[in-house]
Amino acid sequence: MPDLANTNLKNLPKSISRPSSWVGTELAKDSAQWLYQLTPTDIADLESAAAQFQTLYIDIGEITKETFPLTHFSDHLRQLKEKLLHGIGVELIRGLPTATYNKETIATIFCGVGAHLGSARSQNAHGHILGHVRDVGLDAKDVTTRIYQTSVRQTFHTDSADVVGLLCLQPAKEGGESLLVSAETIFNKMQQQRPDLVPHLFDAVATDRRGEVPTGEKPYFEIPVLSWFENYLTVQYQRQYVDSARRFPDAPRLSEQQIKALNYFDSLANDPELYLSMNLEPGDMQFVYNHSQLHDRTGFTDWPDPAKRRHLLRLWLSIAGDRPLPDCFIPRYGSIEIGKRGGIVTEHTKLQAPLD
Repeated sequence: MPDLANTNLKNLPKSISRPSSWVGTELAKDSAQWLYQLTPTDIADLESAAAQFQTLYIDIGEITKETFPLTHFSDHLRQLKEKLLHGIGVELIRGLPTATYNKETIATIFCGVGAHLGSARSQNAHGHILGHVRDVGLDAKDVTTRIYQTSVRQTFHTDSADVVGLLCLQPAKEGGESLLVSAETIFNKMQQQRPDLVPHLFDAVATDRRGEVPTGEKPYFEIPVLSWFENYLTVQYQRQYVDSARRFPDAPRLSEQQIKALNYFDSLANDPELYLSMNLEPGDMQFVYNHSQLHDRTGFTDWPDPAKRRHLLRLWLSIAGDRPLPDCFIPRYGSIEIGKRGGIVTEHTKLQAPLD
C-alpha cells in the first residue's frame, strides 16, 4: 500500500549529501566529531543541577530544564541538539562518574540532560519515560517480546521518538556493542547499486506493535521504511517487527519486490564499511537522531553476578525545532506535532520514571 507522503517520488534525489549521510569507516577515524569528554567543570555543573533538583522533592519524571538548572554545560547541550537535528546525528558523552552516585542521582542527571534537549516520551504501555535496557530472561522468539529485553542481536532499527538516549550503567561480560548506520548512506548506496528496489522502500508495510496497542488502533501499524517529505528523507524501521506482523490475518503481506528491497537494505546496514561501532563504558551517554540514523546492538553474554549484569538507561525525546513528519507517522507516533510527538501511549498509560 503506497503512502500518500510518498506517491510523488519524481523529486526524489539520486543522492543525499548532508552531514548525517556519513560512512562508518570514515567517521570512526575522526572521533572528535562524535565523542565528547566531560571536563571536571562539566561534571560539577551536572552534579550541582542534580542536587538542586533533589531539594524540590518532585518526581524525576517531571524534571524540566528550569528545575535542572545548568550554567555553562547548557551551551554544549545546545550544540548537541544542533548536531542531532542538522549534523551527523549522533554523539557519545563520556566521563560521567556514575560509580560515585546513587541511582536517584544518576537518573536525575540523565533525565535532566534529556530535558535540556527535548521532552521525554513514554517508552511502553506503563508510561516509563526512563527505560531500563537489560536482559530480563524473555524469549526473543516470542512475538510479544520487545527485543531490547533479551541478550540477542537486535538488528538495525529506529525507535518511536525523534531522539533516543542511552546511559551505560554496566556493560556486558562480552558483546553488546553499539552499532549505528546512516539511513541516507544506505539510500545513496541503493540508488547506485539497485535503483529498481528503491521505490519499494517507500511503500507502507505492516509493523507489529508487540502487544502495546493505543486505544482504537490495530495491533500493528502501517508505515514506509523511508519517507520523502518536505525535502527530508526519514527512516522508520524494525525488520523483526515487520516480519512478526504476519501473525495478524488482516495485515498486508509483503510483495516479492518489497522483501528483496528490505533484504538489500538490511545487507547494506550490516556492511562493516558503512556502520560505526562503539563500546559503551559505565557513565557514557549516547544520543542518536532516529529520523536519519538506525541503531543496533550485538548479542551479548552477561555476568553471572546479577549486580554486574549489562544495564543501560534509556530516554525517548521529542525535540522542538525538528523536521516535519508526514501523516503516515500518526499511527506510530500518536501525533506529529513537533516537540510533542512519539512514544507509546495507551488508555492505561501514566508517565513515571522508575529507578529499577
